[in-house]
Amino acid sequence: METGKGARILLIDDEKQIRRLLRVSLREHGYEVEAAGSGGEGLSLAMTYKPDLVLLDLGLPDLDGLEVIDRLREWSKVPVIILSVREAESDKIAALDAGADDYLTKPFGMGELLARIRAALRHAAGAGNEPVLTFGDLVIDVARRRVTVKDNEVKLTPTEYELIKNMAAFAGKVLTPKQLLRAVWGPAAENETHYLRVYVGQLRRKIEADPSRPRHLVTEPGVGYRLL
Repeated sequence: METGKGARILLIDDEKQIRRLLRVSLREHGYEVEAAGSGGEGLSLAMTYKPDLVLLDLGLPDLDGLEVIDRLREWSKVPVIILSVREAESDKIAALDAGADDYLTKPFGMGELLARIRAALRHAAGAGNEPVLTFGDLVIDVARRRVTVKDNEVKLTPTEYELIKNMAAFAGKVLTPKQLLRAVWGPAAENETHYLRVYVGQLRRKIEADPSRPRHLVTEPGVGYRLL
């Protein structure tokens, strides 16, 4: 898995101008890029090109982007970042629940896209291999089940720890309430969003310098949460 220069990116978008612009811009930043104008072509390229990351539009001429994600996830865990004009919260949540790793609404800044790409590649490269996760002054030692802020140990309940551990495993990625509830409380609790609100509030009081203006456990309005 490439994490920087030389990483292979597959762009699936039916707009020629977007494909041209991103191909040039991403290559200028050291990435290898292949592009497809339809979902079927993109899926075929994914099998032969073996990308390190996929940039995917939802509005494709042959397949909806959600179907592309669904088919891709049958055999690949490659990071997928959605690039779409769809702004509705329901579309974002559906894409993330389907298996996308991140979501950017068009038009977007190139700087933000590059940052999201770097974050997704870092997570994919380090998933399951990093016993100590560092987020500035917040450190999560997974092997020892220990959380510290500014070198001071934070006492967490078992549920609080499971929540922050699951978020740390997908650092930088926005996770929907359904994903977090399923991971921490089980499938039967995936609609109990009040659980999440309570425990996110408790975690913020323990790990944030100012819980009302969180730096680590941030909210993506209407979509979910990220750990940064």
